[in-house]
Amino acid sequence: MKLVFAGTPEVAVPALDALIASGRHEVAAVVTRPDAPAGRGRRLVASPVAERAEEAGIEVLKPVKPRDEQFLARLREIAPDCCPVVAYGALLPKVALDIPAHGWVNLHFSLLPAWRGAAPVQHAVMAGDEITGAATFLIEQGLDSGPVYGTVTEEVRPTDTSGDLLTRLAFAGAGLLAATMDGIEDGSLKAVPQPAEGISLAPKITVENALIDWSAPALRVDRVVRGCTPAPGAWTVFRGERLKLIQAALVTDRTDLAPGELSVAKNNVYAGTGSHAVELLWVQPQGKKPMRGADWARGVRIAPGERLGAADVR
Repeated sequence: MKLVFAGTPEVAVPALDALIASGRHEVAAVVTRPDAPAGRGRRLVASPVAERAEEAGIEVLKPVKPRDEQFLARLREIAPDCCPVVAYGALLPKVALDIPAHGWVNLHFSLLPAWRGAAPVQHAVMAGDEITGAATFLIEQGLDSGPVYGTVTEEVRPTDTSGDLLTRLAFAGAGLLAATMDGIEDGSLKAVPQPAEGISLAPKITVENALIDWSAPALRVDRVVRGCTPAPGAWTVFRGERLKLIQAALVTDRTDLAPGELSVAKNNVYAGTGSHAVELLWVQPQGKKPMRGADWARGVRIAPGERLGAADVR
């Protein structure tokens, strides 16, 4: 088939690579989000998908909105048979959905109908799911509600961050998307409607969602830290300033600390929760680089009884 691939971030690159390498289909063009400011200089930078496509000599389309008439006209000229999508980042209007004969087929990083929405991997980690996966489905006007072509499953490991899990799913999903294109092309694969039961939603995780509630059980604190890593980053407050929590560990033998209360040992720093303590392995103070929790604790000279999670934030 002639394909137009739509995707933007690094997580979409393995799928683009898989389609290019398959040799069975032609990736005629790539659709991605416009160049965005990045770094301290805020200079405009192309998306990872755009960079990879340019390396491969593939035409790159960067519409401000996918309903722009110039973009739609070019898409009609290319006349793709199917448009595979991975984390494109913009809503597709019906006029665009109707152009390819086999529609737009999305690779979504959950086992639909679970975790429909923008942040399925983060929500799976934060909810404590033991198994998740990826699914390919035909995009329709509803939120991730279209019929499913295929799935792959992936275990959620006890120490997985959302970044760890998403990396594995990106590669497993790349193979699934390529196989889905093959099945659509030869007619061996038919999309199956999603069940009406088991629907859960995964809206974008905001900075407010990533604030640690120290009165919650330790398991919940650990899941929020892992689910919000690398983005948007779990955080708390210490002495009126934000403290980012990059990595924590459960400590089942410490139940003597009040929620948020800090305890410093020679090479460790612990924080109390609603159940047992967690060890702060890696943190990032406001305006500084990431550092080991014990090094941070020594530097700030924590007083006895001092706590995380004070209300005031500077």
